[in-house]
Amino acid sequence: MDLLKIKTLIDFVGRSNITELSVTEKDVTVRIFRMLPGQEAAAETQQEAGSTTNLAQDAGADMPSRPEKTYAVKASVFGVLHRTPAPGEPPFVAIGDEVEEGQTLFIIEAMKVFNTIAAPRAGRITHLTEIDDGEVETGDLLAEIG
Repeated sequence: MDLLKIKTLIDFVGRSNITELSVTEKDVTVRIFRMLPGQEAAAETQQEAGSTTNLAQDAGADMPSRPEKTYAVKASVFGVLHRTPAPGEPPFVAIGDEVEEGQTLFIIEAMKVFNTIAAPRAGRITHLTEIDDGEVETGDLLAEIG
């Protein structure tokens, strides 16, 4: 599938009421997702084994316990998750970091397109995925902000 077709599909999803589109041509599948205005990531109530790291385990007793209400940051597209801006550089965020709304948390690379995953709200990173330079699926829990 060529880049012009992909751009046309992205424009189509942006102009329509569609929130998800999947198109397959030969052996290539393109999946495009769009968040509707006012949608907010729901708090994740169950943790998948091995997928996140708990703040209390990593930070020790001097850090506050996990807040009652957290906001899940989930993968908006499938692709390769990058926790750093470039190889050899420090990660965008670590557990316990204070983040501002709109701050870059991750980059997901999908078909040579780099999608920035930003913090949906200000707060402290309480959970963080252990995946780095590995594949994630749409909806996978990447982080929690308390």
